[in-house]
Amino acid sequence: MTLPWPSFWGHIPDDDRPAVREVLAELLGTGVLFGDDGRARQLYLVAREYEKELREYLAPLNLDLIPDPDRPFYQARPIPGECNLTSRFTKDETLLLLTLWRIYDEERMTRSVESVVVPANLIFARLKLYFEHIQPPTYSHFERMIARLRAKRLIRFQRHDDPQRFGDSVVEILPTLQRVIPFENTQAWEQQAALYRVTDSEPDGEES
Repeated sequence: MTLPWPSFWGHIPDDDRPAVREVLAELLGTGVLFGDDGRARQLYLVAREYEKELREYLAPLNLDLIPDPDRPFYQARPIPGECNLTSRFTKDETLLLLTLWRIYDEERMTRSVESVVVPANLIFARLKLYFEHIQPPTYSHFERMIARLRAKRLIRFQRHDDPQRFGDSVVEILPTLQRVIPFENTQAWEQQAALYRVTDSEPDGEES
């Protein structure tokens, strides 16, 4: 069953409507529309053509449509304190996000790159460095967290073929991460990270 096309978008040609539906599904489902290649590239070009319409559609939900001037992607970013469609992360996921943000930021300070690719072992080491009192996650728990971040288009993940070499699995940190967590600088990051530097472990699953 296909619902009627909205009357306020009657000017959009029939041939473009399926792509507009896909664009909205991506933006509302994941928060991000990448235009890397193939079908994704086609959707990005359609989104660029109808950017005004998409922006107005998302506005009542308090979602701001953010284009990137240098890279082919759009992000539907919630207005803080106004949007009811925000994601919530467990404490473990928050620590992982903070660690990935810091790795990405440090790498971007030394060289101009669109994304940062690092092995899982480096992430484990940085988690321990930044949050020395926490117990690093097991591989299975790490992979579950990574799966959620990947669904939100914050990272890409390539698991190593050899289970004994999971630490050599590759995580690609995407530029969308810094938009989801828009710290102005490392000092702002440090203030947030300090909230989690406690000696007593809190129960898994706590939301932050």
